[in-house]
Amino acid sequence: MKNLLTVLVLLLFTMIVHGQTTTDMKEFDANFAHTVYFWLEHPDNAEDCAAFERSLQKFLDTSAYAKTKFIGKPPQASRDVVDGSFTYSLIVTFASAEDQQKYQDEAPHKLFIAESSKLWTKVIVYDSKGVN
Repeated sequence: MKNLLTVLVLLLFTMIVHGQTTTDMKEFDANFAHTVYFWLEHPDNAEDCAAFERSLQKFLDTSAYAKTKFIGKPPQASRDVVDGSFTYSLIVTFASAEDQQKYQDEAPHKLFIAESSKLWTKVIVYDSKGVN
């Protein structure tokens, strides 16, 4: 019994020290998630990739509505169910569907599309609302 109590205390301590806290997650808003996958026309072209990343980062840095701002690239697929065919992914969260619509209409988003749409051949968007 004493060993079990020791293990539980150590586990609790580890979770408190190393676990995620509400403060750490303050930027992620589970109300509305906007996930976008981009396929660049020339995914191996360093200049195109750099231009895309610059334009996307500039847009995210100036967006008034986007909270979480994650830009990703596909990892080496380790399982058959993993689709690594895209060039870039973007995950952005919002306080509401209304804020997401304002994001769609804001000038930085429109500028990003104008600057970068010539670089991609395909875009897929998945929007989702939190279940709670």
